[in-house]
Amino acid sequence: MFVATGFGIGLLPGAPGTCGALFGAGIWWLVLAQAPLAVQLASAGALIVAGTWLLRRLCARHALGDDPAIVLDEMAGVCLTLACLPSDVLAMTAGFVLFRLFDILKPWPVSWADRNVRGGLGVMLDDVLAGVLAAITGHLALWLLGAAG
Repeated sequence: MFVATGFGIGLLPGAPGTCGALFGAGIWWLVLAQAPLAVQLASAGALIVAGTWLLRRLCARHALGDDPAIVLDEMAGVCLTLACLPSDVLAMTAGFVLFRLFDILKPWPVSWADRNVRGGLGVMLDDVLAGVLAAITGHLALWLLGAAG
């Protein structure tokens, strides 16, 4: 439970998902932002796989759904977004904001996963999909800004 709550970050009052994503982004910035792309993608993938395994066990053992205190999924989703974007402050800030928008607004396919996939996989999958959409949108924005500039 300690790891699933982002080492207790998810227990903070207010906006636990945003706090968890911010914590994940901060760790990403400190540890992996300057690593080669392959290392960043492998790290995000490992976090997603290990996190899904942990959340499946936790949800089954404690009969939990997507409890707001569980923020490991937000941490994994934002890390996936950041692995796919340039490692500068502007791109990382935009990636964080885009991830939170997609996680909160839940456009398709995020909404589909949120409604239809249960257990630990469901807890993780909607945030992974939000991370993918944020990465795609971030790249599209960078391309449009580059084309306009």
